[in-house]
Formats: sequence, structure tokens, C-alpha cells
Amino acid sequence: MFATGAARIASRRINEIRQVFRQSPQTSRSLSTALNYHLDSPDNNPDMPWEFSDKNKEKAKEILSHYPSNYKQSAVIPLLDLAQQQHGGWLPVSAMNAVAKVIEVAPIRVYEVATFYSMFNRAKVGKYHLLVCGTTPCMIRGSRDIEDALLKHLGVKRNEVTKDGMFSVGEMECMGSCVNAPMIAVADYSNGSEGYTYNYYEDLTPERVVEIVEMFRKGEIPPVGTQNKKRIMSGPEGGNTSLLSDPKPPPCRDLDAC
Repeated sequence: MFATGAARIASRRINEIRQVFRQSPQTSRSLSTALNYHLDSPDNNPDMPWEFSDKNKEKAKEILSHYPSNYKQSAVIPLLDLAQQQHGGWLPVSAMNAVAKVIEVAPIRVYEVATFYSMFNRAKVGKYHLLVCGTTPCMIRGSRDIEDALLKHLGVKRNEVTKDGMFSVGEMECMGSCVNAPMIAVADYSNGSEGYTYNYYEDLTPERVVEIVEMFRKGEIPPVGTQNKKRIMSGPEGGNTSLLSDPKPPPCRDLDAC
């Protein structure tokens, strides 16, 4: 009796999720199930033709050359990345199927990878995909204020795309530059795979991140790295106060004999 009731509740919940996905693609992305759930849509279904461009076919061959012929499947991540760059920053299911053919595996093997790694977007993103670091050091240094400034300025919610298709805002975990927190990463898909760039913008303020967005809108290229003019890369304001010279070498190569 209990098992039957639980199954009925689970079935009802699945139907509710399906209904939400059908009604609002943007809303669907806010649900955790969006990470591993797919429903066919007019612009994302397995019947859509998709193949690598001629230039990217050559790139795919170069990528495959790094792996033994009987381990083509090891190239799944760089090939998915190449497909995502070509397709404007996201992976339709037909692109995943194309990658599966190239590496000669069942499509499910590619889906498993694409749904596991958050770097692969399975819904549309903007030409400039802005990823705010959400890990503890950046949060302590005000990353939520950075995200709020972006969302308010662009008039979107997290993971939505602006009406002009230019920008989207997402979250990313640690980018490895905690000393320059808070920071964002910007994936630039505006020029396809040929002009794809991925850069960090660090030491941000809400005002500065809005300025960076407007520079992209104008077609300008903001300076990457720290946005604090008093710092050089990850150094302190005013210059280094330690490690001012090369370290002294050991007195001899064999430390046990010293």
C-alpha cells in the first residue's frame, strides 16, 4: 500500500516537472533537474541537423590525434567544448549526437559527460556569458553584490538571456584566484569558435562590473585580470613587501652531507 502511494506521488511530481518545462524554458533552468533533464523543443531535438564546420572538422581531427585510435572516447570533453563554441555557447542534443558519432560511442556516453560538468550549457546563453564566482572567499568579498548589480543592470534573472541575446549571467564555483576576489569569468561566444575567448575579471566592484558589461556592448575589450589599478596581477597594493630578491640556494646539493 505504501509503495503504491509513493509511486503515485512520484508519478504526479514527474508530471508537474514536465509541465513546468513545457510552459517556461527559462523557469526550467532554475530547477535542479534542469542539470540532467531533456525535453525536445523546436530548437533542441535530435532531428535537427548538426555537424562540425569544415574548420572545426580539422580541429576535431587534431584533437583526436592526441589519443590512441582505440581510445577516441577520451576526446569527448575537448570535442564537446569545440561544439559548444561553434554553437554559440550551448550544446543542443543534436551536437552531442554528432560528437558521439565522431568518437564512435553510444550517445548516452556523451550525454553523461555533458550533464555532469557545469561548464557545458544545455540551454541558450548570451554571446557574453558572465559567470560570477560563488565560492566562500568571493562571497565574503561581495560576490553577491556583483551578481545583483549585473542582474539589475541587465534586467534578467540568473541563467536568463537578455532580449537582445547579448548577455546571460550564471554562477561558477572557485576560479582559483581567491586573492583577487570577487571576480567573474566571461565566456565570449560573439565570434564563434574562431574568436572564442574566456577571461577573468578580478577585484571587482558593482560599479566596475557594470562598466565592463557596457564595454562589451560597445564592442570594446576590457582589460583582463585585476581591476584594481594599484595592484599588479596578484601583488599587494603599492608593490611587494616580501620576496624582493631571488631565494638563496642550498649550501650544497646533498643536504644530508651539509
